[in-house]
Amino acid sequence: MKIIRKRHLLGAALAALAAALPHVASAQNYPERDVTAVIQWGAGGGTDVAMRGYAPYAEEALGKKIVLQNKTGGAGAIGAAFVLQQPADGYTLLMGAEPQALFRVMDLADFDYDKFYPINIAAIASNILVVVNKDKPWKTFKELLADVQANPNKIKQYMAGTGTVPFTLSAMINSQTKWPVTSVPFDGDGPAIAALQGGHIDVGFIASGAAIEHVKAGRMRAIGVLSKTAYQGIPPMTETLPGLDKFIPWGSFYGVFVRKETPDPIKAKLVAAFKKAGDNPKYRELMEGRGTTMLNLGGADAENFIRKWQSTTAWLYHSVGAAKKDPATLGIAKP
Repeated sequence: MKIIRKRHLLGAALAALAAALPHVASAQNYPERDVTAVIQWGAGGGTDVAMRGYAPYAEEALGKKIVLQNKTGGAGAIGAAFVLQQPADGYTLLMGAEPQALFRVMDLADFDYDKFYPINIAAIASNILVVVNKDKPWKTFKELLADVQANPNKIKQYMAGTGTVPFTLSAMINSQTKWPVTSVPFDGDGPAIAALQGGHIDVGFIASGAAIEHVKAGRMRAIGVLSKTAYQGIPPMTETLPGLDKFIPWGSFYGVFVRKETPDPIKAKLVAAFKKAGDNPKYRELMEGRGTTMLNLGGADAENFIRKWQSTTAWLYHSVGAAKKDPATLGIAKP
């Protein structure tokens, strides 16, 4: 009986090994075909610009084409949920941004980046601009704030959903003073910039990477930056609201992710490829020229970065009553 049982166990082990071998071989040969990358925001926005500039250099390192798709909606949750529904084989990537770190806090989804492995956090846009329609009279953030408070809900502000840059900047301002505006929703910076230029909205908080070229071209005006110092001649918002100092530095980030269950050899190849892409001088020049700070963090370094960013922002939301769930109950440490 013992011999039969041992043979049975050996047979089962060999069968399991045989079943695993194709997956191991597949991981070793990855990528054998083109890779799809889902951008969770609309065309022309900060994430879209950063990732479309990134992809060609990652393609060179991987040796396969990266097919980019924009899947917008739900503050990025639509695109992220789509990636989670695909096989964990490295052939569907998420090109994401900071709002996803707050999905559970804001009760937008039952996941955030806890279901993903960070291949690379490419850059952070720490220069967030206050931009207005060029035909509006405001020349400073102080003038805009005074008008907003004198005419409650008359001024229209771009809003991209909970957890986004516009949402967070509004929360920061509301922690210091009254900010009674009318929010107009858009699926990302690209559509909002077009609406701002067309006069359909009056003001927006947009990362410099997506906005600065339009400002330089005179298509809209920048009247403030979330910083303690001026940026390209644009005065800091802290001149008007010194209390914003405690939130700085803060900004949106752009990165590449896969499902956490993806085999380790595939993760390693992707980390190496995107790390090499992030070191490319042409890509760095593109990003830094748009006022974005390169990070190029992969693996454990990227995980640590996300945890710190999530902690800072989630507890900010909690402090101003904007969080839907207590960060402590979600295991998010207090900064």
